[in-house]
Amino acid sequence: MNIAIGTTNKAKIEAVEAIARHYFKDATFTYVKAASEVADQPLSLEETRRGAINRAQNAMIQTAAQLSFGLEGGIMEIENDMYVCNWGALTVADGARFTAAGAQIILPKEIAQEIRAGGELGPIMEQYTKRQDIRQGMGAVGIFTQGLVSRQTMFEHIVSLLIGQYLFAYLQK
Repeated sequence: MNIAIGTTNKAKIEAVEAIARHYFKDATFTYVKAASEVADQPLSLEETRRGAINRAQNAMIQTAAQLSFGLEGGIMEIENDMYVCNWGALTVADGARFTAAGAQIILPKEIAQEIRAGGELGPIMEQYTKRQDIRQGMGAVGIFTQGLVSRQTMFEHIVSLLIGQYLFAYLQK
């Protein structure tokens, strides 16, 4: 099974590979820098979801894959609190599409303030933690859960939801 992953982000790639290898023993992976066609910092559930769908669709277009995954992280606001939000999409070569969302945790007020001022979470987190490549590793979710949930683990949950939907739909046929 040829599987495309619409990113070159390490945490996202490892999430897809870890879960997909469990269900598709013959899986081969192709990584492409697929456009999200949304802002670098998605600011709503809808925009984050759209970014994941676009990444999956664009990865499918760029490859000869049977399945393609798009994963997108963003933020959303509820009652003046800002949360991290995450979406995934799985596109099948026959045109079918599945979507799923993942963990949402509140961001500290000082981080939210920086994003409201036009910043992007990844660079803000690097400045906040004095560490590089936060989004390639633990992510904000890893930092703010003391490492109990990493960005990869969070995306693994979404990938599991996507593959589960795919298996349900295609095993029923």
